[in-house]
Amino acid sequence: MGELMIPRYSTPEMDAIWSDPARFGRWLEVELLATEGHAAVGVVPAEAAEICRAKAPLSDEAFVERIHAREQITDHDVAAFVDVVQEAIDDPAGSWIHYGLTSSDVGDTALCWAMRDAVDLMIDAASDLVATLVAMARRHADTVMIGRTHGIHAEPTTFGTKVALWALQVDRDRARLRAAREAVSVMKLSGAVGTYSNIPPEVESFVGERLGLTPVPATQVVARDRHAEFLYACSSIGATCELMAIELRHLQRTEVREVQEGFKPGQKGSSAMPHKRNPISAETISGLARVLRSNLSAGMQDVALWHERDISHSSVERIILPDSSQLAYYVMRRLRRLLEGLVVDADRMQANLDASHGLVFSQPVLLSLVQSGKTRDEAYRIVQRNAMQAWDEGRDFRTLLEADVEVDDAVLDGAFDLRRSLRHLDRIFTALDALD
Repeated sequence: MGELMIPRYSTPEMDAIWSDPARFGRWLEVELLATEGHAAVGVVPAEAAEICRAKAPLSDEAFVERIHAREQITDHDVAAFVDVVQEAIDDPAGSWIHYGLTSSDVGDTALCWAMRDAVDLMIDAASDLVATLVAMARRHADTVMIGRTHGIHAEPTTFGTKVALWALQVDRDRARLRAAREAVSVMKLSGAVGTYSNIPPEVESFVGERLGLTPVPATQVVARDRHAEFLYACSSIGATCELMAIELRHLQRTEVREVQEGFKPGQKGSSAMPHKRNPISAETISGLARVLRSNLSAGMQDVALWHERDISHSSVERIILPDSSQLAYYVMRRLRRLLEGLVVDADRMQANLDASHGLVFSQPVLLSLVQSGKTRDEAYRIVQRNAMQAWDEGRDFRTLLEADVEVDDAVLDGAFDLRRSLRHLDRIFTALDALD
């Protein structure tokens, strides 16, 4: 697919899928299987197909260099590839290579094969991330913290509950990856405009069975909504990882300081300020998620092609398919490392919960007053009046309520019970049991 992702965000596993030797190796296998498929239906002499297989070149860097050199003449990568393969096999057997095929038969089939292998890696990474999140959620099921809406203290929750919801979202992304795998595990060997005019459908079936890819009706190219679905799955997992990354960045702010990214010996947080411990992994994940979303936009634009095919999608895909695969895989692995080294400060979480003077129990107080016979509006005004005084004067919310002549102290005990606020959280953790 050309140049791979910059080394900073690449991984050996994905590099092995998207490298030029791997790409041309897939092309070569498609060509050889097509020749053998033609032999199976009596079009190509069986001996010629055997010779093609026996004399096929090894797809290594030297092979790639010969193709690139030939492309300088042909100005067409598949034609250059075919020339180099035929030259290596030699005539007359070599002349049967690419028989009845068009470039997209080879390129699209090999590309779908690569995407399938790439999504398998991503599914494994998603499963590892789910396992890490589930373990962390259970470990912190009772680690009480303040829940925030609009960035403002709302009601108590637990850190484990927050993480459990992340695990459930990653599981949904894993389902999207599995759906994308099904969408891209296809192939076509049906010729120039998909009419099988120069290649029997039996050959397509032969190749598909051996590659584990499903033959699908197509124009000259496999429909690009499949590739867009693949890119959406990559983008979605990026957005989910960013959701977690942004939350961890907020929780690491100096004023909050409820979590911290791990800091290894010798690490430096700033070139200028030795005290700094910055959320660099979370910030990196946030940034790379932007690239994944941008790639999805480009992939959606690739769906509409002229007539039976043009190549406006080709240049785009050479970049966005390998890059999105690499980045989605990278951010999941980077986030998992972040979580495994995360420092969770339960004491600070409790301190922040207590910092709002008991205002986190305003809704239970409201409901208790309604139960005692007040209208909702009356109850709301009483609670709001005392809450604002607690904020403005830094005073204890419950003490203010107890001094309010409109409040019966008897209704307050249950309202200020932390256990009451958290009593149904087991329902969320039960949902984790269904994850594989």
